[in-house]
Amino acid sequence: MRDYHTAERQFDLRQAARRDLHGTLDALNACVECCDRHLGHDRVALYQESEDGQGEQFTFEQLSDAAGRFATVLAERGVGAGDRVAGLLPRRVELLITVLATWRLGAVYQPLFTAFGPKAIEHRVQAADTRLIVTDRANREKLDEVETGAAVITVDAERAGDGDFHALLEASRDHHPPVMLDAQSPFLMMFTSGTTGLPKAVPVPLKAILAFQGYLRDAVGLRQDDRFWNLADPGWAYGLYYAITGPLALGHSTTFYAGGFTVESTCQVIEKYGITNLAGSPTAFRLMMAGGAPVVAALRGRLRAVSSAGEPLTPAVIRWFAEELGVTIHDHYGQTELGMVLCNHHALRHPVRQGAAGMAVPGHRVVVVNDQGQELPAGEPGILAVDRSQSPLFWFDGYPSAPGKSFLGDYYLSGDTVEGNEDGTISFVGRDDDIITTSGYRVGPFDVESALIEHPAVVEAAVVGVPDPERTEIVKAFVVTGAGHGGDEALARELQEHVRHRLSAHAYPRRIEFVDSLPKTPSGKIQRFLLRRQEDPGR
Repeated sequence: MRDYHTAERQFDLRQAARRDLHGTLDALNACVECCDRHLGHDRVALYQESEDGQGEQFTFEQLSDAAGRFATVLAERGVGAGDRVAGLLPRRVELLITVLATWRLGAVYQPLFTAFGPKAIEHRVQAADTRLIVTDRANREKLDEVETGAAVITVDAERAGDGDFHALLEASRDHHPPVMLDAQSPFLMMFTSGTTGLPKAVPVPLKAILAFQGYLRDAVGLRQDDRFWNLADPGWAYGLYYAITGPLALGHSTTFYAGGFTVESTCQVIEKYGITNLAGSPTAFRLMMAGGAPVVAALRGRLRAVSSAGEPLTPAVIRWFAEELGVTIHDHYGQTELGMVLCNHHALRHPVRQGAAGMAVPGHRVVVVNDQGQELPAGEPGILAVDRSQSPLFWFDGYPSAPGKSFLGDYYLSGDTVEGNEDGTISFVGRDDDIITTSGYRVGPFDVESALIEHPAVVEAAVVGVPDPERTEIVKAFVVTGAGHGGDEALARELQEHVRHRLSAHAYPRRIEFVDSLPKTPSGKIQRFLLRRQEDPGR
């Protein structure tokens, strides 16, 4: 394990590029970096598992051949460098071929999550001026309600106007050469989750590949002898950045499971493929913890490292993974606009404070600032910011629709409230909109949620502020209980006393509502704003 401060001091962008890239910062192609450069070793690039338990594997050679031919198919349909190609596909090899072929042309890949409805798809393809969409039968009819001039290629096409993915691929014999671009050219077109307004476009430049590699090497601690699985869907940033781009750029295999998340299927895939390094969301890990003894029996001793992103981990989950599964799970923080920038690193030696998001990924300087852009000392809450002047791996240049919206001088402002600690770590408090002001105190929802989840009856919890004439706001908790635990007044009082004892008298939830589930984004983040709106429709 390397020392964190040595890795931070020694980071140099040019050296990182020479070490980690096949091309140069002036001549890059994402398909070359993530596929072609790894040819000649007959290594597996993708392990694919279907819902019915059928497994397949594909080498870098197979993917390079298919991507080269499918790039020709796309070019014949008018796709060129800079054009957007969208994938509305499940986690199967066709998705990966589409991504790599798009990159080979110097075009920009745009993910469309398969759970999106027509309106969500329409907003994204219109905003991106998408030229072509690749989909499958299960998702094709959604496009009937989307106003777009994009051409359509469908896996197992039934419609006369669509190109058939496999027929076109089979008929194509020419391999399109890779189009080389500079490091600032976009290769991904992402969109924010849209929790506080319409989703905004986020172009991701080729330079970001270096940042994705660094996160996987240092924070995830990915080793060549690992079997890696990122549970996140590539329809979202964490999956596309770190289940596809990052591992393949390092020459490492990745794993796709075509079905939705269940605890049972997760255990089966880990056992079947010998997964040793696992990444995912706190939602998945809470459900694994709730699975109890069967999960422990299936997984104890199998995993070497586990990484979590999306929302902060609660201490109860961290302890359960250590005590029951015998593995360290680390908390990581990032955004679509940043990638992962604040982490407890598996491969770097530094202080690890339970409940803290960690320390900056080498190549970034992460600080806490106030509304005026002044850096704050440890113990004083403020806005998490990235100092662009001292962050050579920082790649976000702003939203095309609002280029300067998130910048204050040299600082990118994340909109998240955090607090620095004396040991150099940074603790997540909540999104600025999530902070509750009650009787003059500022209460972060994460602390209250963490205390609630430590109670054995609670599986999940979300905490919001509810308007109150005397206290400005009061703390209200929405609680999902585990099997065998009914949500009644007696349990509500017990939970209130539990939080009061664990935290403080002003932070305990004065109201508790038991619910069957919590509203979440497709990536697993709790949508507290919907709960606030439910309590106060005027918000």
